[in-house]
Order: sequence, then structure tokens, then C-alpha cells
Amino acid sequence: MPQNPSAPLSQETGRGPFVLSEEVREALDERRPVVALESTIITHGLPRPRNLRVAQELEEIVRKAGAVPATVAVLDGRAHVGLDGGELERVAGDPDVRKLGHRDLAPALALGASGATTVSATAFLAARAGLSVFATGGLGGVHREWTRTQDESADLRLLAGTRITVVCAGVKSILDVPATLQRLETLGVGVLGYGTEHFPGFYLSSSGERVDWTVRTPEDVAEVMRARERLGGPPAALIVANPVPEEEQLDPGVHDRVLAGALGACRDRGITGQAVTPFLLEHLMRETGGASLEANLAAVRGNVRLAARIAAAAAR
Repeated sequence: MPQNPSAPLSQETGRGPFVLSEEVREALDERRPVVALESTIITHGLPRPRNLRVAQELEEIVRKAGAVPATVAVLDGRAHVGLDGGELERVAGDPDVRKLGHRDLAPALALGASGATTVSATAFLAARAGLSVFATGGLGGVHREWTRTQDESADLRLLAGTRITVVCAGVKSILDVPATLQRLETLGVGVLGYGTEHFPGFYLSSSGERVDWTVRTPEDVAEVMRARERLGGPPAALIVANPVPEEEQLDPGVHDRVLAGALGACRDRGITGQAVTPFLLEHLMRETGGASLEANLAAVRGNVRLAARIAAAAAR
């Protein structure tokens, strides 16, 4: 199965705004499996220097599973799909690297900025480069108290118009999970539970919400991807919801107690808009003594490993 036959390949290496690393370009030319990785976990999700070690670890997980990693970022106004060692070190070490969503890409490219890509920006650039599989931690979604704030992640609408398979641990548990699943249904974004009948809860193995479809193997996912290609129709992402193992999840009781306190603190301080998510995640990490971060990393590792296996199955 080709990586993403509906996306135009842009393989400029010396000029233009779009750059594929040599390793990624060769893999695409040879129709070998490639997995896109976001870069905001490197720049905004982990402390230095651990962030570089984790970035290198995630790329190595992809390689050991028989695929090629393509970490995505924008450097000096050029979108990179695949980073070499020096570029990865630069993204991990430069405190001035910005956080870029899909809407930020055009200004960043036009103004020569550098930034790490979120889910929406990574999915967009990866699909444009011809990749069909993307691994991340948790998606954004509909925020709690949406009826009052109208706060919804840009991830959802971007995924509704981007044909790519996203392996994740559900959506961040600080969000309104039932409303997010309803929104995904409305937008036509497919959701598969991997080895589970319940949608994962990011830090938790289960959010308590059921999924309509369950798959058991990477080959099952690859068959769904092929069926979607044969059917055609509007481009939309396929979400593979892969739960963090129960033994590595955050203790559910601790999670619920700390999250309730974080939401209360958020209301008391009048924190709104884009400031809500980083505040809540920081509160969770601090109040759980770093346990939430370790659960996050366990989920990311599992997602990256599964994404590489799915990409390999799809390439066969």
C-alpha cells in the first residue's frame, strides 16, 4: 500500500519551503514504511536534557519496528519532515523554538521562524509529504464547559480534512471526552479501539466511553486503511485509539482527585482559552509528583511502536 497516494509528494532538499530528510525521501521512493512524529513533546512537553533523549528513543523505537521515523518541525521558515541528528538537537535545545499549530505554518514559513509542530500541524505536513501514519500521545478535543467557552482544539477540524492514520492514547483526560467523540462522529473522523472496546483516557487505560469498532492487530488497521482508499470519499483521518497498559497508567483515584483540584484552581484564577491546557497539565504533573508525565511517556512509546507496526503492515 502506498504511503498516501492522495497527497502530492514534495521532496525538495535544497530550495523551497518543504524539506524531506534523505532517509525519509529514500523510504518513500522505495515504498518502505514511514511514521510521522510530532515535535512539541520535545520542546514543550519535557524538561531539558531529557527531551532530547526521549526524542532519540522514540525514533529508535520506530527503526526497531522496521520503519523510518519522520520527526516534523519548522526550521528557519522551512517545513522539515524528518530531522537529522543536529536538527533534532537544535529543536530540543533551543528555548526560542515556537509552538506551531496548523494555522501558524504560513506565518512561520513566510517570516523565517522556527517551531515545533502540534498534532494539527504535524498531521497536515506529514500528509502533504505523502505519509499515511502518524504517532502522538493524546489528541486535543472539546474542552469542558464548551457551552460557555466554545473552546475546541484545532486538531479536530484539521483531522476532518486530512487523510492520515493517527495512533494516539485517546484525547487528553482534562477534556470533555464524550463531547469530543460526538464531535469526531459529526466530522466523519473514524475511530478504532486497538485491543479495547473503550476509548482510552490518555493517562488512563479507559475513559469509560465505548468505541464502535475494535481491531486486534496492525494488519486489521492496514485493512481498514485499504478499504478507506478503495471507498474514496471526503478525506478524513482514521484514529487508532491505543490504551496505555494498565500497569503503566496513572492511578485512577489520584487522577480524578488531582484533576478536580486542577479544574477548580483554573476557575478560581480565571484561566481561559489557550492557557487552560498547559495549566492543567502542569498542575497534574506537579501534584502527582511526575507520575502523570511517566504515564504520558508510556502511552507515547506504545503509540509509536504500534504506529511503526501499522505502517509496516500497510506497506506490505
